[in-house]
Amino acid sequence: MTSEHLPSQPLQSPTAIPPRTSSTGVVSGGSAIKQPNLGSLSESEWMSSLKKKQLSTTSKHGRNRSSFDWTMAKDSLWSQEKDHILMGPYDYLTQQPGKDIRKQMITAFNALLNVPEASLAIITKVVTMLHTASLLVDDVEDSSVLRRGVPVAHSIFGTAQTINSANYVYFLALQELQKLNNPAAIDIYTEELLNLHRGQGLDLFWRDTLTCPTEDEYLEMVDNKTGGLFRLAVKLMQAESDTHRNYVPLVNVLGLIFQVCDDYLNLSDTTYSKNKGLCEDLTEGKFSFPIIHSIRANPSNVQLVNILKQRTKDDEVKLYAVKYMESTGSFSYTRKVVALLRDKAYSIIDEIDGDAEENKNGQLVRAIVEKIVELTLKDPQ
Repeated sequence: MTSEHLPSQPLQSPTAIPPRTSSTGVVSGGSAIKQPNLGSLSESEWMSSLKKKQLSTTSKHGRNRSSFDWTMAKDSLWSQEKDHILMGPYDYLTQQPGKDIRKQMITAFNALLNVPEASLAIITKVVTMLHTASLLVDDVEDSSVLRRGVPVAHSIFGTAQTINSANYVYFLALQELQKLNNPAAIDIYTEELLNLHRGQGLDLFWRDTLTCPTEDEYLEMVDNKTGGLFRLAVKLMQAESDTHRNYVPLVNVLGLIFQVCDDYLNLSDTTYSKNKGLCEDLTEGKFSFPIIHSIRANPSNVQLVNILKQRTKDDEVKLYAVKYMESTGSFSYTRKVVALLRDKAYSIIDEIDGDAEENKNGQLVRAIVEKIVELTLKDPQ
């Protein structure tokens, strides 16, 4: 085709989008270039033009822009439905009944401290929240399968959501504690949560590095980890009470009794096995009190250490480990230690009752001790 036969206009696609005209009359795709305004503006003129631009933008593009002030509405945006999502793992565990020993302990010590009812309700709620949240984290860190006879929360909700839920509850508990309007309460909370994490950290370190601690090192760890929440409860009660006697030494003994008994039952009690699985401490690889004694009773025999290393789920292997611990006298030794700790607690309680204006105020605490040691100190069959 020669040049004189070429069309005078460029060829266009039959589906081409027709040109659009802007509000200024300029055709889209045109070559008109807006020249910058290089003239100076006074501050008042600049502020005025900026305000007009903001108003214009809001009115012209209201469909695409939110008029909501996100910087000022954090609380109003959060809903109960959203909170329910975060609390899922926590709520799941609270629906399963536990030993409830901490509430019973608070009731027992209140016979000695006579805490105002409103303060006691806050303290009880905070301790329950912290205990339940710490169990969520413990189950993740210990790779547990069962808790209170049902699958652990992270098997239902996932590890990430469970950890976040537990951490969220830690701060909800702190928020609840502020209702006491007592600066000492915040210090107590901080100190004992630090102790709890210090104890847990050492427990995990020994497990993960296959390091067997001494009995004294283990009991020190227990004093931090298990004793932390026990002390937190009683210290908060003391901070809200007009009674000035210090009950922390008694609480420290209670924490040791509770954990050593728990270690014993984990390896010997059938009810415990139904709730958490057979000898869960062996599957976890944990250096519990009877296990530490058994290993140190015969350091040249490394069978038990190697069983811990395997993190075994084999019931036959775990039953063999229990039989080995029986041969080293570790269960009978643990019962003797529990009996000594029980007697120490009774001695402190008797001293408290002897000094009290109204005798026998410590008998509720004594009943708690008796309940904790009951299964451990019963005659072995």
